[in-house]
Amino acid sequence: MNKIRVSLLTIFSITTCIGQTYKVLEKINIPGNQGWDYAVVDEVNQHLFVSHGSEVNVIDLHSNKLLTSIPDTKGVHGIAIANDLNKAFISNGKDNSVSIINLTTYELIEKVVLPAENPDAILYDAFSKKVFTYNGKSNDATVLDAITNKVVKSIPLGGKPEFSVTNTKGLVYVNIEDKNQIKTINTSTLEVTNTWSIAPGEEPSGLAIDLETNRLFSVCGNNIMVVVNALNGKVIKTIPIGEGCDGVAFNPKTKLAFCSNGDGTITVVKESKKGRFSVLETVKTQKGARTIALDKTTNRLYLATASFGDKPAPTTENPHPRSSIIPNTFVVLVVDAK
Repeated sequence: MNKIRVSLLTIFSITTCIGQTYKVLEKINIPGNQGWDYAVVDEVNQHLFVSHGSEVNVIDLHSNKLLTSIPDTKGVHGIAIANDLNKAFISNGKDNSVSIINLTTYELIEKVVLPAENPDAILYDAFSKKVFTYNGKSNDATVLDAITNKVVKSIPLGGKPEFSVTNTKGLVYVNIEDKNQIKTINTSTLEVTNTWSIAPGEEPSGLAIDLETNRLFSVCGNNIMVVVNALNGKVIKTIPIGEGCDGVAFNPKTKLAFCSNGDGTITVVKESKKGRFSVLETVKTQKGARTIALDKTTNRLYLATASFGDKPAPTTENPHPRSSIIPNTFVVLVVDAK
C-alpha cells in the first residue's frame, strides 16, 4: 500500500507540474529601436500598453497586433490605467511630466509638468481617485487628482522610489530602492505612515500584492524575493530568484507570483493555502525581459525585450556601459501555461 501511495503521489505531482508549466507562446514584433521599461494591461479593453523610449505602444490582445502608438512620451517609464475615468496616465522621465490619454481615442487630454525630477513608476489608486508618480531623482512622490488632473501634493520619501501597489482600502506601498525599505502612504492624508526594512533584501524594484492574504512580494537586486506582511511589515519569507529582476506580478486566481529576470527567466513562486511559499518552476524567456505585465482575465504574461550586440568597453565617462540593441529586434513575449 505504501509503494502504491508513493507512486500515485508521484504521478499526481508530475501531472500538476506539467499542467502548470509556462512557456513563451508567441513573440509580437514592434517597430523601433529604443529602450523600454514598464508595461501594463488594460483588462477592460484588452489592450497592452508598453513603454518604448519616447512613445507608448498599444497592442490589441485579441489579435496581438500593434493598434497604435502614443507619441511625445520622452523617457517613458510607466503607465497607469484608470478605466473608471477612461484615462491612462503616463510618466515621462526626460521632461518631468505626466501625459494623460483618453483610453478610447488615445488622444492627449493634458500634459502635466511635475515639480519633480525623473518620474518613474506610476500608480492609479481607484479608492482615492489619485495618481502617484514616484520620482527617481528628487526622491519623492507627486500626487495628482485623477479627476481634475491637478497636482495635489509632493511627498518626501527619503530615498529612491521604485514600484508601488495599492491595498484598495486607503494605503499604497512603495519600494525604496537605495534604502532597502517599503514605505506606506495614507491616500487620504497623503503622509508616510510606516517605514519597513526588508532586510536581507537589497535594492528592491518590482512589487506585487495578494489582497486576500495581505502579502507583499518585493523583488530585490540581490536575487531574492522578500514576502512581507502588508499589515505590520514583518518579513515572512525570502525566496531565491533569477538575476537582474525588475518586475513581479501576482495572480490571485492561481496564487502564483511571477518574477521577471533580466537573465532571461521568470521565477514562479507558489503561495499555498497554508501560507507557505516555494519556487514552482523557472521559465525560460529571453535575455533583457526584466519587466512584466499580467492579464488577470486570461492569465497571460507579457514581457518586453530585444536582442543585444556586444557590450562596449568601460570608459571614464561611462564606467558601466550597456550592450547595444540590435535594430528591429524589439518584441513583446507572450507567456502562458500550456
